[in-house]
Amino acid sequence: MGKGKREAGSGKRMVGLNQFLFPLFCFLVLGLTGCGAVSDDIVELEFWGMGREGEVVQEMIHDFERKHPNIRVKVQQLPWTSAHEKLLTAYAGDALPDICQLGNSWLPEFVALDALEDVTAKVRQSALVDTSDYFPGIWDTNVIDDRVYGIPWYVDTRLLFYRKDLVEKVGYETPPRSWGEWEDAMRKIKAEVGEDNFAILLPTNEYEQQVVFALQQEGSMLRDGNQYGNFESEDFRRAFQFYVDMFRNGWSPTMANTQISNIWQEFSKGYFSFIITGPWQIGEFKRRIPDSLQYTWMTAPMPGPGGLGASTAGGSSLAMFASSEHKEEVWQLIEFLSAPEQQVEFYKLTGDLPARETAWKDSVLASNQYVQAFRTQLEHAKPTPKVPEWERIATRIREYSEAVVNDQMTVDEALAALNDDVDQMLEKRRWILAQREDDEQ
Repeated sequence: MGKGKREAGSGKRMVGLNQFLFPLFCFLVLGLTGCGAVSDDIVELEFWGMGREGEVVQEMIHDFERKHPNIRVKVQQLPWTSAHEKLLTAYAGDALPDICQLGNSWLPEFVALDALEDVTAKVRQSALVDTSDYFPGIWDTNVIDDRVYGIPWYVDTRLLFYRKDLVEKVGYETPPRSWGEWEDAMRKIKAEVGEDNFAILLPTNEYEQQVVFALQQEGSMLRDGNQYGNFESEDFRRAFQFYVDMFRNGWSPTMANTQISNIWQEFSKGYFSFIITGPWQIGEFKRRIPDSLQYTWMTAPMPGPGGLGASTAGGSSLAMFASSEHKEEVWQLIEFLSAPEQQVEFYKLTGDLPARETAWKDSVLASNQYVQAFRTQLEHAKPTPKVPEWERIATRIREYSEAVVNDQMTVDEALAALNDDVDQMLEKRRWILAQREDDEQ
């Protein structure tokens, strides 16, 4: 009897349990099968990021997805060495992502391919992307024919890293601010350090220094709507000669950067006192220069012909591809990553400098003595010519510079040859512009 009661009671409990489990089971099944319905409402964006930035951005994406539960972002990291080729291959195969990190100098090429979305209207309507909060020269790199094709994400520019102690030793309490002061300082440093050491390192396998000097001139490196080279002009000749004279005067060694195994060690030893480089070197100088010599180095804006000079407007922008089917969601991601607080966070994670001026007010940047010169330099940043052929042109500038420095050509011969080469490179551009003009008529 007792046993029967227990069985009867057990049966009631089983019925009760089943009444509980069945709805739970149905809920789980419906939930699982309903995932497909929910996922139909979720937009997945493909984001291609380059190098270290491609790794780090994923940490920021988590916060974006929490704020936008209907959007998922798949980040693919590309090495810088193969990124350009992969983008072109994806364009040819109609397989571009929704959004990518695009080097500022690459943007004109993808505009010419009609691969990028014109975001001019979105910028005008945005309450988050404030054009007045960007460094003018950096913003200008994203504007082609008065249309906006990218939003600056992080910036870099080039300026002087210098031996503060040696510059002070030759009579300069502050770094030189003009070409005249700089030449005087280099002349005195060379006399101070002796025959086996130098005042500056200008690696002959780089073109950035020559380009910086050219950007400091009033005239452009290209003329007539960027259809022809302008390298035999008085302005470019002045910049080119200034560069060459540093070798002729014995202020710089004639060598490539590959011939110096450890530039930080040579800098510490006084082999050279000036080097023109970018913000990524701040961390390297802090790590690689001995603690006992940390006081010896500092950063300074570029000297110019008559005072503070211009420099390059580098970095990367966030670009939306025209083929994306989720443009509104892409724009939400661009707005999120462009916010000043996100730019500060990105700086903390990567050391990349913010494109928004507001972000520079954060104490993490305002208290860093080494980045303040970059803040000043970014106010004087200028874009390189916005043509798809620019990187090929820059390579030619390097090649002819190297030929002159190594006494293989004269300045006149090099500039004439450079002009001819660039005119040939721009032949297709002239044809396209001519066709466009005919169509408009």
